[in-house]
Amino acid sequence: MSLFNLTEASLRRQATAKSFERGESYYQSGSVVSLTQRGQILRADVEGNEVHPYCVTLLFDSGGIKTVNCTCEYSFEGWCKHIVATVLTCIRQPNKIETRPTPDQLLDRLDPQQLRRILEKLMGDRPELIDTIDLLIAQQTEPTSAPPQQRQTTIDPAPFRRQVKQILRNGMEAWENGYEEDSVREDLLDLIRTAKDFSQQGDGYNASIVLEAITDAVIDYWGDASDYGAENHEISTDLDSAWTEAILSTELTTPEQRDLKEKLEGWQDRLDGDFEMSLEALRQGWDYPPLMRVFQGKITELGAWENESPYYADDLALLRLQILERQDRYEEYLYLAQAEGQTKQYLTMLAQLGRVAEAMTEATTQMGTKEEAFALAKTLREQGALPQALEIAHKGLSLEGHGAADLATWTSDLAEGLGDRTIALEARIQAFAAQPSLGDYQKVKELAKTEWLTVQPDLLKTLRESKQWGASQAKVDIFLEEGLIQDAIFTVQGLDFYYSDLIHRVMDVAIQSKPEWVIENARVRAEDIINRGKADAYKHAANWLRKMRLAFLAAERQDDWAVYRTHLIQNHGRKYKLMGLLEQRDLK
Repeated sequence: MSLFNLTEASLRRQATAKSFERGESYYQSGSVVSLTQRGQILRADVEGNEVHPYCVTLLFDSGGIKTVNCTCEYSFEGWCKHIVATVLTCIRQPNKIETRPTPDQLLDRLDPQQLRRILEKLMGDRPELIDTIDLLIAQQTEPTSAPPQQRQTTIDPAPFRRQVKQILRNGMEAWENGYEEDSVREDLLDLIRTAKDFSQQGDGYNASIVLEAITDAVIDYWGDASDYGAENHEISTDLDSAWTEAILSTELTTPEQRDLKEKLEGWQDRLDGDFEMSLEALRQGWDYPPLMRVFQGKITELGAWENESPYYADDLALLRLQILERQDRYEEYLYLAQAEGQTKQYLTMLAQLGRVAEAMTEATTQMGTKEEAFALAKTLREQGALPQALEIAHKGLSLEGHGAADLATWTSDLAEGLGDRTIALEARIQAFAAQPSLGDYQKVKELAKTEWLTVQPDLLKTLRESKQWGASQAKVDIFLEEGLIQDAIFTVQGLDFYYSDLIHRVMDVAIQSKPEWVIENARVRAEDIINRGKADAYKHAANWLRKMRLAFLAAERQDDWAVYRTHLIQNHGRKYKLMGLLEQRDLK
């Protein structure tokens, strides 16, 4: 499945109904003003609400679209309207795509002198590129890349103390004003991420300064917040993790270790929290004998521990692995991941290192969950090993774990792109079972071809039995598409007001063939609202009454509608807002 063989059914599955509708509008208005393809990269400019167009980038391979990106700020489910408009243009107007030379083809046209002149012009016009070019040249010409440049100054801790105090104060004001949502943890976590950023740059020293200011301030000011019911367990966990990473990202002298140990133990007592992981990381460092043995490839059932591993062993292992990866210590990474049972990290690192055959062999005995399979498959695809990626993803469909719908959808798309219709169909059926949708239903039909009449009954049975969240939407979409009105009625029969749009859709279709159901169901819903006497909700009651009226007319029972309307006026005549609605032409 190349990029341009995508169907609109597939596109609908990638975007919400709202995004698709808006993307369709953008397409119709000609907002996609340019489409340029360079090899496996397609770039589009899409005019929107800003002065400058949004830039949409699609990266694809023989398996289809790998990644999509848009410079807009959309952060909700699925693809944004600009991506939808771009893909619609590719599907409906492929002639608009301008094919341009790939980066390799461009460079092949230049001799060294021409390339030099272009780079000199770029650096002259855009001086901010000089450092980037310098770094890239250094990586090509030096045997090892230089470590990140360390900060030369010490961070000022005072602003962090003030921010903690303000966060807690804001939280207390919110609680006083009746807000139940606890924003304190998220705001403090954002602050703690500053320390983690220093650690990830290898600057554990400044990370520790930031963390000490935050930890001290949290303890000093937490008392008042706890009176409002603020919980300190999650904050303690976040701080413990950040401290662990900071400790493992710096070299501490023996006096510094003793001083920090005393502080961590004191904070633990005062906060009534848990700093066990950071205390253990401080004790072990990187010279812990069991850990050193693992780094030498001597792996036992105890892993990187002298005795039975503690409850935080996985978290500590993952933090160590992150640091090892940042330091390019890949063999030690693999040994530790293997020793600590971090299968996903172990297999994906093998693939990242280009050791594809080894990753495939290890996966046969070690891969045990959908999550591990999906992570490895995506990494293999990034490495260009598409057949292997499909093999792993296909195996993952039969494993335990979460994310069944995402894995099955991804597998189906890749299989279709690689021309394996059998796996594409099997995976799409699994995706539908895990999370039914009209898009997947239509895609199964497209893939099944002559087998559709055999596949469809099982698909509808799966749909009728589905209790997945959001299944009501899929059921209505599909049952109405197939003309299964009774199934659609059964789906919405007991749904509450939240699903009003779905119920109205079913009523609109059922008015001609099932008018009695529409009359009775709409009557119950309208009277429930009216009897509660909430004037602001009468407009919703009027909408149900409109469905009743249309159903009475469809059943040729105009007189019964008139009688019912008179009954409403007689019994609720004092509800003036409702009476005003009943005087509207479509309710007479």
